[in-house]
Amino acid sequence: MPYMTLTRGLAIVILLFALYCGLDPFKQSPIQGFPDFEVHKINLPSWSEVPLDHDKDNLLLKSELMFVNQVQGPESIAFDSHGRGPYTGVADGRILFWNGLSWIDFAYTSPNRSELCNLKASATPLSYVETEDICGRPLGLRFDKKTGDLYIADAYFGLMKVGPQGGFATSLATEAEGVPFRFTNDVDIDTEGNVYFTDSSTKYQRRNFIQLILSGDNSGRVLKYNSATKETTVLVRNIQFPNGISLSKDGSFFVFSEGVIGRLCKYWLKGDKAGTLEILAILPGFADNVRVNENGDFWVAIHCRRYMYSYINALYPKIRKAILKLPIPTRIQYLLHIGGKMHAAVVKYSPDGKLLQILEDNEGKVVKAVSEVEEKDGKLWIGSVLMPFIAVYHLT
Repeated sequence: MPYMTLTRGLAIVILLFALYCGLDPFKQSPIQGFPDFEVHKINLPSWSEVPLDHDKDNLLLKSELMFVNQVQGPESIAFDSHGRGPYTGVADGRILFWNGLSWIDFAYTSPNRSELCNLKASATPLSYVETEDICGRPLGLRFDKKTGDLYIADAYFGLMKVGPQGGFATSLATEAEGVPFRFTNDVDIDTEGNVYFTDSSTKYQRRNFIQLILSGDNSGRVLKYNSATKETTVLVRNIQFPNGISLSKDGSFFVFSEGVIGRLCKYWLKGDKAGTLEILAILPGFADNVRVNENGDFWVAIHCRRYMYSYINALYPKIRKAILKLPIPTRIQYLLHIGGKMHAAVVKYSPDGKLLQILEDNEGKVVKAVSEVEEKDGKLWIGSVLMPFIAVYHLT
């Protein structure tokens, strides 16, 4: 009798647990509220191709944290043609300029700014997610060294430009082939005034980047804006989360990162291979922005390393969707994919795809996350869309 009672009780517990998982009454699942959520297989390289190189000394621990709580979510960092800066876009929609003494407002991307966008004393980079579409969210920044104009990839307002004196940015493009941008992410400009940029998804906005990553959505595009003709064309399509983009030093090609797959791709602009695409490098993890240095090498921001859990999830979409339906909070799902804790890495590649250097903080003690690495005067300026500071690492 006690055995039957125990069995019956266990069956009731299992039934209640199944009902809880199926109903998700507290709406914990990351795909709650996304009735059309679809999953796609992510065509990852074989596990044996993923670089295992580590920075055994955890050199990013030596980074200096600057402007703590003065900048919220500084995704991209830029210096103008006079070497002034840094300039950075922050979570409340402003682009700020460091004048050597303090941060001042330099530019805005949203025509709808209101009191909702005002900086809050207790703000964090995530505080503004719900108002990003109102306030704007400037991500990639690049200066045209000839004109002094600043080109901006705003996640919600598309490709924009502002003059050397700053102010309200002008919209250049918001769609291509009749399909609106949903997540304009990064930008670069060549010496002829052609602008290259990424639209990470035509389905998901930046505020839903977790769902974008977990879905494996492949609607991302790499685009070109011709400043002379004002035309926007699609160069590469059907990409799973195209993120950072950077022209080579000689302008013969550009590279862009595939954030979900974790690799660098090279698109040729000149020469016999013009118009063709090739894989430049397999990366150790989830990539963000890419920036070229004076030597022509590329610094790539790695949000975190790839772990076997995320690798298996990527290969088996049905398993991934089943897990995502469980009432497991988004934060926990996120931590499972990144190995349990936030930790940053930056890697340097040669123009032909050779891994030259890797710097890490594998415990996330100082540099927890990284979105971009800008090399200037022997220093790496490290920004993060998730952190309230800029980290500076001295190369020498």
